[in-house]
Amino acid sequence: MGFADQRFTVNLSILFTELPLLERPAAAAAAGFSAVELWWPWIDAPVPQRSELDALKRAIEDAGVRLTGLNFYAGQLPGPDRGALSVPGEESERFRANIEVTAAFAESLGCTALNALYGNRVEGVDPAEQDALALENLVLAARAADRIGAVLLVEALNAVESPRCPLVSAPAAVEVVDRVNDASGLGNARFLMDLYHLAMNGEDLPGVIERFTARTGHVQIADSPGRGAPGTGSLPLEDLLDQVAKAGYEGLVGLEYKPGDRPSAESFAWLPRAAR
Repeated sequence: MGFADQRFTVNLSILFTELPLLERPAAAAAAGFSAVELWWPWIDAPVPQRSELDALKRAIEDAGVRLTGLNFYAGQLPGPDRGALSVPGEESERFRANIEVTAAFAESLGCTALNALYGNRVEGVDPAEQDALALENLVLAARAADRIGAVLLVEALNAVESPRCPLVSAPAAVEVVDRVNDASGLGNARFLMDLYHLAMNGEDLPGVIERFTARTGHVQIADSPGRGAPGTGSLPLEDLLDQVAKAGYEGLVGLEYKPGDRPSAESFAWLPRAAR
């Protein structure tokens, strides 16, 4: 097996960012991709204008690509100051206001995977209070996802880049997945296995794959160190994805890497066009 045997989706919030948002779906299609995913595109607007939502929907449809994954509102991405659902006050309120907007937009494009990023720890706030708030909001998100036939994704980030995030290991993220499924009774929460973040945390990647692939709803990759394209770092990503496939994962693999000092379209030489 190898990269040619996988199916990939490209994240338009980290790739093709040299272009305006509405031009990125067509650029991805021109590069040979048929599927795209996005972080929440409006970092200051959990509830954007209807015209903005409609314009993005048209851009995706006109490009002839599928939206296969979408993040709920999570504040500033990328960066350490992100995550909203476990942050008391305005940020968690913004997350709640965004839940149905995200679900409706995803449903309109047939998107069936919604990612909810845990928030940072807040100084002076009891972590147990934040975790209780997170569970409450994640259950609301799981219900919204269930109504549109989607899964709710929970991922681990890495402690180097997100030092205040409490979910910086695969077991920590899967524990949250289990709590959400127990509380909601829906069973639609899944682990998002981001091999870059897990590698940055120093985890045993073959062990994570063996232990948690059955609980995984999506896989994302970037090389490490550097968060570049496969081949720019030291991760054996082709072998790791073979292991994921052999462990039973049949879904798409999200490309969530930085293209470096070149146009994004030039960063895919490692990937056979037939796999895009």
